[in-house]
Amino acid sequence: MDAVINTGIILVTVAGMEAFSWAIHKYLFHGPLWFIHKTHHRQKHGWFEFNDLFSLLFTGIALWLMWLGHITLDYRFWVGGGISLYGIIYFIFHDWFIHNRFKSFKTTNAYLLRIRRAHKIHHKSTEKEPAEEFGLLVTRRKQI
Repeated sequence: MDAVINTGIILVTVAGMEAFSWAIHKYLFHGPLWFIHKTHHRQKHGWFEFNDLFSLLFTGIALWLMWLGHITLDYRFWVGGGISLYGIIYFIFHDWFIHNRFKSFKTTNAYLLRIRRAHKIHHKSTEKEPAEEFGLLVTRRKQI
């Protein structure tokens, strides 16, 4: 039974991270934290960008939670695992597939192409406003 509960905690955390990421992307990254996030909307000058600090922050939170819960494997460990899983998904979809930090894979999958298109719509602007399509895994079915 513990395996079902722990798997559920991980899956709910991943879904929660998508909702949380959408909100902080829209209201913080394109708001008061734009001075950091704008490096992601500009022409790349190296492999790392100032915006990668956000990934490091979430990595730290996930590791801290896992450390707090590692002895008894309580919910904190599994929430940290869910945040880590979301980070892996983010890296694969966002950094690898969308932004080609590594040689990207080809696909004809409609869902993956929709994610890529939504991100391109988001990056139409190199400015704080206007912006749309703030999610990673959830996009509108019909895009402009």
